[in-house]
Amino acid sequence: MPRFAANLTMLFNELPFMERFEAAAEAGFKGVEYLFPYAFDKNALAERLDRHGLTQVLHNLPAGNWEGGERGIACHPDRIGEFQDGVGRAIEYASALGCRQVNCLAGIAPAGVAEDTVRATFIDNLAFAAGKLKEAGIRLLVEPINTYDIPGFYLSRTAQAIDIIDAVGSDNLFVQYDIYHAQRMEGELANTIVKYLPRIAHMQLADNPGRNEPGTGEINFAWLFRHIDKTGYDGWIGCEYKPAAGTREGLGWIEALSA
Repeated sequence: MPRFAANLTMLFNELPFMERFEAAAEAGFKGVEYLFPYAFDKNALAERLDRHGLTQVLHNLPAGNWEGGERGIACHPDRIGEFQDGVGRAIEYASALGCRQVNCLAGIAPAGVAEDTVRATFIDNLAFAAGKLKEAGIRLLVEPINTYDIPGFYLSRTAQAIDIIDAVGSDNLFVQYDIYHAQRMEGELANTIVKYLPRIAHMQLADNPGRNEPGTGEINFAWLFRHIDKTGYDGWIGCEYKPAAGTREGLGWIEALSA
């Protein structure tokens, strides 16, 4: 059976953020992830994890002005210094939280910048981050995101992510494979997971259309979970979906689809 982590950015979001840890534990989750920890005191977050017996599975590097619409700055050639500062901040938080992997959002490709410059910037930034994170014992991940939800997002397909990882040449850089984003951009979920399994360090899920919980859309999650088990994947699967009618009300999918 897969190990599911509650994404606290999207689940239990009727509660204040710091109360979501308890709710996740009470719902049976052993791991949590969320977009960003930086608005909160890292020691307070660590205390919540410890109090409720939870593993911090993942968080992202700082990603620019999220409220202003930015979705990462790793491919922006005029933000390299900010990106590098963000790596240091991420290491501080991940170390305090016992988080062993951090995700890098590529960002929306900047207008008016040549594609080869965007690519080179992204590769250089990933090389810097992968090295610094390796020194701290933390893995670096990159996540392809569909361009329907985020038009212009630079990294949008699994093969593109693998190509970028190969260009970086680090043994500390892996794919975060989001089943929802992959279904929207390329489908072929089962064979893609098998093909790139050694390069996949983390998975996330949501059904399609709607980005709601498994069982609400077109993806055959009961079959897919069995398939993932057979591959030998032993990482976490983050539940990064929008509850269709409330988090607690919709959690029956776990028992129904992953038995």
